[in-house]
Formats: sequence, C-alpha cells, structure tokens
Amino acid sequence: MTLSDRPSFKDRQDAGRRLAQALLPRAPDNPLVLGLPRGGVPVAHEVARALGADLDVLFVRKLGAPGYEELGIGAVIDGAHPQIVLNDEIVRQVAPSADYIQSETWRQLREIERRRHLYLGERKPLSVAHRNVILVDDGIATGGTVRAALKGLRKAHAGKIVLAVPVAPADTLHTLEGECDEIVCLVSPDPFYAVGVHYADFDQTSDEEVTHLLATPPRNPAVTGGPVSHSP
Repeated sequence: MTLSDRPSFKDRQDAGRRLAQALLPRAPDNPLVLGLPRGGVPVAHEVARALGADLDVLFVRKLGAPGYEELGIGAVIDGAHPQIVLNDEIVRQVAPSADYIQSETWRQLREIERRRHLYLGERKPLSVAHRNVILVDDGIATGGTVRAALKGLRKAHAGKIVLAVPVAPADTLHTLEGECDEIVCLVSPDPFYAVGVHYADFDQTSDEEVTHLLATPPRNPAVTGGPVSHSP
C-alpha cells in the first residue's frame, strides 16, 4: 500500500462492523469481547453488538526497569485475577529484585484501577477464566502489547482465544500465532507503514467516548466486509 491509496476503513466503527461480519460465522460460543483501550474499544463495541456478546476492556501496563521506565521488564494484565508476564531475557539482563517487581506491579495496578474506575465506575472486571475470549484492537504494528495481553489471558485460564484486528503486518501476525487459537485480520498489507494509514478517520479515541461505549447496551446491526484468517 502507498500513502496515496484509498484507506481500507472509514473509521473505527466501520472497521468494527466489518470485523464483526468476519467473526459471525466463526465466533466461539458465548464469547467475551475485550477491547484494548482506547482505540480498540470502538472496534470491540461493534463486534460485541453484532455477536450479542459481553464487552469489557483489557488494560495492559508495562513494568519498567529500575531507573529506565521505558525499558519493559514485563507487563501486568488486568482482570479479575491480574496476571504478570515477565520478559525473561530483559529480567536476566537487568536483574531487578523481587521487591522491585512487586512494587512496580502494584504501581501499575493502581494506574489500571484508576483508569478502570474512570471508564466503568465501581464495576469489577469480568472474569476470563474458562470463557471464550475475542481480543480486539484497532490495529497492530509490532505486537508487543497484544502479545503480553494474549499471554496474560492464557495464564488466566481463558478458553478459546481469538485475536481480531482490522489491520496488521503479516510478519507480526505470524509471531502471534502461538499465543492464541485463531487470528482474524481483515487487511494485511505488504509493505506495512502504520495502522493509521488504513483509516480515513483515525482521530484519538477520548476517555469520554470509551466511557459512553462501555455504557451502551449491545444490539445487532447490519455489517459488511470480509476476513483474512490466520489459524495457528
């Protein structure tokens, strides 16, 4: 794709409706749809409406290295029972203490709780244990956040895990195949430039929009589109 080509999607709602149609014939039973905030939530909302499914957000927060917060030693993934996923290679190099990892985890969990309260008030996260899960984002570039989220869902004993995104590079999708049961991606361009290139409207999703969408009950609209599927 070149920058002059016509974008694949009008906006996140359009991408979500098309992704929903791709998922309709293959969605697992009684799925829980999880959107990665903020941009993944409008897409996930359309998927949940079409499937008549439960909808929640899944927060992933990086655990920064001591003195180098931008260097991730792992991540903590939100949920009824939050999961920690450590990057063993980075942990060996940095050698943070157990006390530091615990302290950094609690710091990020407090931030997750602050953001969840902003979006959902006092409602607790829905449990993923033994639930079939569809994890949704508005697109993937390198896949670091999504990979941590998928690992966390597996550690939390989710049932079938489907990763569903409107757009992602093929090589990134390949690296994620072992982390989930199925991948549904609508557009997988080569070469890949950036997620936003594939949207006519890729304005930042606001906290207010996320809050509104999560408070809107599901319904079943008409959807259009088609998938590119990657099954591990």
